[in-house]
Amino acid sequence: MTSVQKTHTEDRYPTRSSESALLERTDPVVWPGVDNGPASAAELAEHDEKGFHVLTGLLSPAEVQQQWQELQRMTDDPAIRSDERTVVEKGTEEVRSIFDVHRTNRLIADLIRQPRILDRARQILGSDVYVHQSRINYMPGFRGSGFYWHSDFETWHAEDGMPAPRAVSLSIALTDNYPFNGGLMVMPGAQRTFISCAGETPEDNYKSSLKKQEVGVPSEDDISKLAYEHGIEQFTGPAGSALWFDSNTMHGSGNNITPYPRSNIFIVFNSVENTLHEPFAANQPRPEFVASHDFTPLSR
Repeated sequence: MTSVQKTHTEDRYPTRSSESALLERTDPVVWPGVDNGPASAAELAEHDEKGFHVLTGLLSPAEVQQQWQELQRMTDDPAIRSDERTVVEKGTEEVRSIFDVHRTNRLIADLIRQPRILDRARQILGSDVYVHQSRINYMPGFRGSGFYWHSDFETWHAEDGMPAPRAVSLSIALTDNYPFNGGLMVMPGAQRTFISCAGETPEDNYKSSLKKQEVGVPSEDDISKLAYEHGIEQFTGPAGSALWFDSNTMHGSGNNITPYPRSNIFIVFNSVENTLHEPFAANQPRPEFVASHDFTPLSR
């Protein structure tokens, strides 16, 4: 276990001030340092250009079924539902997310250490990695609410003290992702622009932002600029498909009013050379289950 550093270097990505701004990213998207792994040169080039790439069939049908059954078990467990690591939907009390699953669930802990996943994260980030955040997301049919447009790195930088966008997220679909059941929308190429958001961080902002993010979101004008410049694509595909996306990728999802649920495993890998400092725009760090301060490198 490694504690958060008490001081940090120059803030190259200032945010949460009086006015918003579009800042040029000064860090790589695909980092040098790790030459061998499962990702092909073409996949890494696509990730560098667009800020994401998709893998079909990362999980086999048998693995999807096993993980789905585990998800159902967890959402039905009263002890898990009452735990602070579980976030429920506003109004319905249905499970929205269960955090810290790489520590509490053996199936997921084993999965993320497999070479097909761990070694790809190392290739993208150019170093050993640790898990910054993990969760299972469950968007139920008819009532599942989406997430407004945002960059994860803006929050991780402002509220967790992550110095640079040297982190990558993995979203593994446990259900079929259609264009109409709240699938994730992403802006290809927008990862090279950091949106510095207006507004101050409230105390314990995570308690509300995990249900509906209202601080650290771009203005409509800034979203429009990026959308018209880069366009919008959507992550769709059968259960078992996976989306790898950069921490500064602009993304969001709509509500799910169809009968088809949309669930996924979500893992954030951070470079061991990019560990957390004090928050850059918040009075105190978010809890350990949201932003890990254990920087121990993952091993097989």
